[in-house]
Formats: sequence, structure tokens, C-alpha cells
Amino acid sequence: MKRFILLSHALLACVIIIAQPSWTKKTAKSLFTLKTFNADGSLIGNSYGFFISTDGKAISCFTPFKGASKAVIIDAQGKESPVECIIGADDTYDVAKFQVSIKRSIPVPVSTSAADNGAKIWIQPYSVKKSLPATGGSVSRKETFMTGHTYYTLSVDAPENSAGLPALNDNGEAIGVIQADNSKSGTGFAVDAGFAAGMAVNGLSINDATLKSTLIKTALPDSLDQAILTMYVASSMPDTAKYKEIISDFIAKFPQAPDGYMSRAQMEANTDNFDDAAKDMEKALELAEKKDNVHYNYAQMIFRKELTKSEIPYRKWSLDMAAEQAEKAFSINPIPVYRQLKGEILFTRKKYDEAYNIYKQLIDSGTKTAEMYYEASQCKLMLKDSTAMLALLDSAVNTFSKPYLKNAAPYILARAQANIEAGNYRPAVYDLNEYEKLMKTKVNDRFYYIRHQAEIGGRMFQQALSDITTAIAMAPDNTVYYADKASLEIRVGMYDEAAATAAKSIAANASESDGYLFLGLAQCLKGNKEEGIKNLIKAKELGDTQAQGLIEKYSK
Repeated sequence: MKRFILLSHALLACVIIIAQPSWTKKTAKSLFTLKTFNADGSLIGNSYGFFISTDGKAISCFTPFKGASKAVIIDAQGKESPVECIIGADDTYDVAKFQVSIKRSIPVPVSTSAADNGAKIWIQPYSVKKSLPATGGSVSRKETFMTGHTYYTLSVDAPENSAGLPALNDNGEAIGVIQADNSKSGTGFAVDAGFAAGMAVNGLSINDATLKSTLIKTALPDSLDQAILTMYVASSMPDTAKYKEIISDFIAKFPQAPDGYMSRAQMEANTDNFDDAAKDMEKALELAEKKDNVHYNYAQMIFRKELTKSEIPYRKWSLDMAAEQAEKAFSINPIPVYRQLKGEILFTRKKYDEAYNIYKQLIDSGTKTAEMYYEASQCKLMLKDSTAMLALLDSAVNTFSKPYLKNAAPYILARAQANIEAGNYRPAVYDLNEYEKLMKTKVNDRFYYIRHQAEIGGRMFQQALSDITTAIAMAPDNTVYYADKASLEIRVGMYDEAAATAAKSIAANASESDGYLFLGLAQCLKGNKEEGIKNLIKAKELGDTQAQGLIEKYSK
């Protein structure tokens, strides 16, 4: 009987081997073990996986990648190869697509159509330098997710720890990626292999939460435009080492695109590596089809360096060279922003007439923007032509229509400040009122102090008292505000109020003279000269130069 059982098992094994599909040996060469590690080299996780292309693109589970700094695969020949980057990942369905650094890989073809319920499936186990028999089963249920992708429930005795292996149809095509949940005997699960194979990064993938959960770098998009977007997004991130790596990857992937060299040049300029930055900009100019953009960026780079790091000498760069680069950009493609940059450079060089002429030409040719009028007005300010300056600021504000939106606020404030300087106090107050409406949550004590001064100049005393009171409420320790309020209250005959304000100033800082000066003056004006003179003497002792004259006046 025992001999019969052994014979039966042997015959059954023969049947299994004979029944194996013809593609199993080839498929076995496509499989690998994935291992992931911490930065210190300790193992985080592992699973199986398989290649889907001849150049090392592969699919496996994503879970082992979480928190990993390094990953390797061990192929069917026992050879270890590093994972270069992640091409796509989905945490919900636990799949990852990635690039392995390998000269040539044997792919498993990915099925382009879903398997039907009841269809035959196979799971080929991984092994090193030998082919194990595949396990047969069938599709017991399929569900659709996202758009046209399939999640399979399989009736199969899956090999132990088979997560990441392909679920294969009779043609040896991968229909799914085996999931880690195989706790129920005779049942397995697989997510559509076409879904995993089709994953790809785009320009915004750098912010993808799933991809950020692994420290293994994300691949650059294959599209040049999307790869440029990745660099742009990365440039605003605090991780400069990652940004530098992205630039290097971009140059390696798109060596004929000028964008990578320009980005690297800017990074080099930021770290005072001006010679390397210049070389990269020259390389970008050599490669660029549209050279105007490179000239413009070069002009900006030089201009920024000369503005912020003029103390660091670099003889090849100057404001003159920045202006030349801006002019070259404009000569190739006459767009206003190129000429505007040259105007800014000339303004910095104190060539105010030349800068104004550029802005005037741009305005006359149709660039009637608030910014352009404002920049022209600043030239006139430096040329001491206040009439022309105010006219240009009027034009800047008039590019907006009422009711104003917040983007008008800077120009309204600039006109208000110019009118204050010109002694046009009431128009200034009008503009400051408009500014307050637009920027109510942004105005501070300083704003109310400035407006109160303008209101005094325009003899708008009640409004001035209201604004200085608001300023004090916002900055109760600023004794300058108390002094100004007390002075104004004395001016309009509010002596009791002035005395109270002066007392608050003394309470805020008894070592300053202003509080005693205005308290003493208010008391004298009210007829209480004895107490008033005492406070004026105190103000004199604290260094006030006006006190002596008032003491002499009210001592008579």
C-alpha cells in the first residue's frame, strides 16, 4: 500500500511537470527578489517582482519601498542589481513600477486585455538558476477599478510569500500582480498588471505623497516639458541636495536641452560659483533654438549678482554685460519684458534719463501697465521732476477701475506718499483711505500715524485725532504717538485731553521728556502754571530743548 501511494505521488508529479506551459522556463528568468534597506543598511522589506521591458523596467509591491533609502533586486541568475528610481507607485493597490540598473532584462509580456471569470491562470515561482513548476488556478472573480482596470480574486494555492509575482494567462502574459494578502487558503488576489505597467510620473509627481514616502528618488518624466516642470517645482523646495540631483538627472536625460544647464547655472550662481555658472549659460546659449530666453535669463542672473553680491568680484560680469544680454534678447524677440529689464538695469546704474526713455517707448508702443508707469515715475523722482512723477503715478492708478481690487493697492499707496512729499495732503489722505479699504487686515500703527500726519497737513484735525488714537491702541508703548496726540490736542484747544494723553506717555516711559513737556504746557494753558512749570523743568532736565523757552514764557 505504501509503495502504491509513493507511486501515485510520483505519477502526479509527472503529470504536473508534463502539464506545464512551454513559457515557464523563460518566465522564470524574468523574476527576481526585491530587497529594500534603511540608510544604515538594515533590511526593511522584501517581495518578488518581474521585468516588463528589456531595459530594466520592472513591477513589484510598493510596501517594501516605504521609508527605504536603497533597493536591490536579485535576478534568476543570482546577480544583484540596484534600483535606480521609482517610475510610479500606488499605495492603495500596493504596486510600484521602477527602473533597475541592468544592461538587459528578459520581460514578461503584459496582457492588454482582462482575463474572464473562470479563465486559467498560472503563478510561476521565483528560484535561482533553476525553473520550478508553475502553480495553476483560475479567476474566480473580477472587479473594475478606476477606468477599465481589473482587480482579480483567484482560486489558486499560491506559493508561500508570492507577493509581487505575476499572475499569468495561458499565453504567459501577466494579467496581474499578486498581492500580499494570501491568508485564506486556496484564494489569492491580483491587481491589474496593465495598471502597474502604465504608471508614469509627470511634472507634479515630485509632490505625490506616495512617492514622497520612499527615499529612493523618483524618475524624471519622459516628456521634456514635464521634466522641466519637475525642475521648476523642485527649485522652490528647501531640499537643495534633491534639487541638485534632479538637475543632474535632467542633464543626463536631456543633454541637448538648455533648461538643465540654465537651472544648474542659477544654482551655481547662488553659491557664488560664478565661473561655472557662466560656462553653463554659454552651453545653454550654444544649444538653445530660442536664444532670446537664455539671453534674458543670463541678464537676470548677472543683474541679481551685481545687486546682491557686488562685494564678490567676478570680472566677467557687470551691469553693462547684463544690459547687453537684455538687449540681445530683445533684438531676437522684441517682447516688452526684455526691454523692461534693460530699463531696470539702467536705473540701477543711475542712468535715469536712458531708463525713462525705455519705459516711455514701451508705454507709447502699447505696454500701458501700472508697473510700467510706476517704473517711469521713479525715474522722474530721481530726476527731481515731481510734476511728471505724479502724472505718471496718476496714470498707473488709472489703469485700474473702481471698485479697486488689491492689485491696485501698491500704486495707490505710492501716489499717496508722493502727494505727501509734494504737500498735497488731502489727495494723499484720499488715497490712504482707499488703500485702507483694500488692505484693512494689513495696515498697522505706522500706517495710521502717517495718515494722521497727512490729515494734520490737510487741516483734517478730527480724522487726525482718530487715527493717532488708533495708532496708540495698536502700539501702546510708542511714546512718539502720545506726544503727537498731545500736541494736536493742545493745538485744537483740548487741554484736559492733552494733559491726560501726556500722563499716559509718562506712564509708558518716565525717562522721556515729551510727556512732561506736553503735560506742563497743557497745565500752563489751563492756568495751572505752578504745576505746569514744574513739569516743564522736568522736561528740561531730561534734555528737551523747547522747555526753557516755555518756562520763560509762562513764568512771567
